[in-house]
Amino acid sequence: MASIDTISLPTARRIALAAQGFGAPRPAKVGPRDLARTVERLSLHQIDSVNVVARAHYLPAFSRLGCYDRDLLDRAAWGAKRERRLFEYWAHEASLLPLSLQPLLRWRMAAADRGESGWKSMRSFARERRAEAEAVLARIRSEGPLAASDFDNGKGRGGWWEWGEGKVALEWLFWAGHVTTRTRRGNFERVYDLPERVIPAAILTMETPSEAEAQRQLIERSARALGIATAGDLRDYFRLSPETGRPAVAALVDEGTLQPVTVAGWRQPAFLHKDARRPRRIEGQALLAPFDPLVWERARTERLFGFRYRIEIYTPAEKRVHGYYVLPFLMDEQLVARVDLKSDRQGSRLLVRKISLEPGAPAETGARLEAELRLMAEWLGLESVVTG
Repeated sequence: MASIDTISLPTARRIALAAQGFGAPRPAKVGPRDLARTVERLSLHQIDSVNVVARAHYLPAFSRLGCYDRDLLDRAAWGAKRERRLFEYWAHEASLLPLSLQPLLRWRMAAADRGESGWKSMRSFARERRAEAEAVLARIRSEGPLAASDFDNGKGRGGWWEWGEGKVALEWLFWAGHVTTRTRRGNFERVYDLPERVIPAAILTMETPSEAEAQRQLIERSARALGIATAGDLRDYFRLSPETGRPAVAALVDEGTLQPVTVAGWRQPAFLHKDARRPRRIEGQALLAPFDPLVWERARTERLFGFRYRIEIYTPAEKRVHGYYVLPFLMDEQLVARVDLKSDRQGSRLLVRKISLEPGAPAETGARLEAELRLMAEWLGLESVVTG
């Protein structure tokens, strides 16, 4: 039996940061190819409706590339069919993904169609209430793209649903792959349409891999994006169950794509992607969204950085420790601060409501954080940064 390498925690940290796209100089001018490379590297950008600073799907690219035109991402995600490069689906959570991943998630769509996945409230639409969902689909087919608010103030034209029921039917159709997102409008409301009217035919006609092969490829994607990870980390990236993730990890080990390793201080075995870089140092700084793939798995964040991170949006104000919408601050190879931020769009200000430095944060943390805050304000089109 081959010996298992032991990797130091600082080395594991650098491997993870490099895999996530940190450490490289930011481009002077960000173009579509830079954005495409970032999305491809991460495999997905998680979507969240909270818009305190900026919507979450815009932030990972800013963290890695610096100032970029958000319209680039909008066109790739919700633009005309000929320029579309991304699609929406449930991956980690609701996510924007490269179109090439659509065939790898068809098994999840098929499971939803059978009523085997998705929220409990959706599953009835796969079975006893399927005719109601089919009626919603028929209306989209005949009328074109529709949102939940288009169903007569929340009711279908036949008066069948309260708003909640109509929305649930639409979401089941989305989970099951019968509709996809055409665009977003107003207050970021999803507008649904038929996949063949949104997703290029070259993608829809691609062969559907077996469930096992699709899951193997998703785990490989996770490993490439994480660099070094436990089996749980690898499964979490695309929300795979232990039952589906375990054989996929084993297959990747057998073929040599994943190398079993030990990370000093980690209780669980880890796996290193064969193409993972091992840089000698990582330099740079970034403010990270709460849903950035570097930090979204909180146990991994604590293992890698010794940084216990919880989002406190749903915590009563008087019980919050660090603030309402807190972004970790990455400086070189450590998470050194937490910053509670808010975009005051009417006043054209980036409000820094609280800064919490980590124990041992280097002396230059304040100056480098200030520079990153000014860069974020510029990117968001805000005129000033206001602390306090």
